[in-house]
Amino acid sequence: QVQLVESGGGLVQAGGSLRLSCAASGRTFSSYAMGWFRQTPGKEREFVAAINWSGARTYYADSVKGRFTISRANAKNTLYLQMNSLKPEDTAVYYCASADSGGIYKDPTAYRYWGRGTQVTVSS
Repeated sequence: QVQLVESGGGLVQAGGSLRLSCAASGRTFSSYAMGWFRQTPGKEREFVAAINWSGARTYYADSVKGRFTISRANAKNTLYLQMNSLKPEDTAVYYCASADSGGIYKDPTAYRYWGRGTQVTVSS
């Protein structure tokens, strides 16, 4: 059974930083692409960042490019999202997701497994 568990969310002031983690289990973590998405009430889930199986390739939404960094530690079965220069509009529930192949994807339909999310709140 595949499980993804996010952690590291919280309340931070604008301009601050947070590091999200996603602990994966139940499949060979290093074989699959991973992604981060976010969602606010009443809106569709939004792509944030993606990383291929090895970590050599990454892709970001324009809204977070230059501020967020996605990375992975395959030996630890863990995905990360370093978030710097946070803005109030970054407030959302953040989800990690695991795809069924090793490429790099921004489409949420490419991801089969999802975590339950962690809340990030940025105050102005």
